[in-house]
Parts: sequence; C-alpha cells; structure tokens
Amino acid sequence: MPTIEYEAKVLEIDTSAMAATIERLGGKHLGTRRMRRYVYDLIPPVAGQWIRLRTDGDTTTLCVKEIQSDAVDGTHETETAVTDFDGTHAVLLAMGFAARGYQENLRSSYLLAGARLEIDTWPLIPPYLEIEGDSEDHVLSTAQHLGISVESLVYLNTQDVYRHYGHDLKAIKELRLPD
Repeated sequence: MPTIEYEAKVLEIDTSAMAATIERLGGKHLGTRRMRRYVYDLIPPVAGQWIRLRTDGDTTTLCVKEIQSDAVDGTHETETAVTDFDGTHAVLLAMGFAARGYQENLRSSYLLAGARLEIDTWPLIPPYLEIEGDSEDHVLSTAQHLGISVESLVYLNTQDVYRHYGHDLKAIKELRLPD
C-alpha cells in the first residue's frame, strides 16, 4: 500500500553548522553512510513514476516512487525491504527493467522530536537538508524549531533539485561520490 511522504528540503546548507544546530536542539545523530541506488523507468514509462533500488550497506529497499505534486505531501511510495542489492538488480534486469542510472550520495541522519532529518551531499550540487515528518504540520514546526523560515522550504524531489542547478539527472548515467 502506498504511503505519503511529508517532506521538505532546505537547499545550500552549511553541513557542519546544520549538524551542530540539530544536535544543540537535542537531535540524535543516527549515523552517516554512503547511499547507493539504481533508478529504473516503469514499463511502459509513466511520467512522475519510477522504481528505486537503494542500499546504505545495511538496509536495502525496492520502491516505486510517484510524484503527484510539488507539495509537502506530493510524493507517494510503495516500498519493501529486500536482502540483496546486486541480486535484486539482476532480477530487475532479467525482468526487462534497464537501469536509467546509478547514483551515490552521502547521508547523515538525525532524529529530532520524531522528525527524520537527512543532510544529503550529492555530486555536482550543494548539500541540502531534508525534513521528513508524520504530517505537514510536523515538517513545518520542525523547520521552525531549527530556525528555518517556512518560506525557504522547497518541495522538490532529487531530480528537480538537480534541474534547479542546471543538471538533467535522467541524462546522467553514473553519479558517483569521489573515493
């Protein structure tokens, strides 16, 4: 069953300053890890929908993402855990899904008053903060608690963040962090 993601982003953050603010306010650092993912188009392709296979080295998930709007609650996803990143990729290839791209990012995760905060660092673009909560009010109140104005929040998926900085994420076959 699809779930609604209530989330907003703050672009172009100072990662050290943001981490310090989160921790000063009582946020718990859950860890920093390298995220790896493959992205596949549906067959036939559907605008605003795609398949994502993602791992952080410990947890691997397979998900269908659907962007219904550019609003705090505009992303819906149907997700399940899988046990093997490379094996699941091989199964998807055998089923006829060609990976549109391979992507990596660095993610520092925090928990603050029940909200999930992710400081994401991706190649080619400035770092950003993602605030995910249980409702629109939860997301907005968490932003305000962090001293972030509601007006500075954006409701963009990663593809749109890349477009904001002049990059077509769909056209980038491999997006890797430096070793």
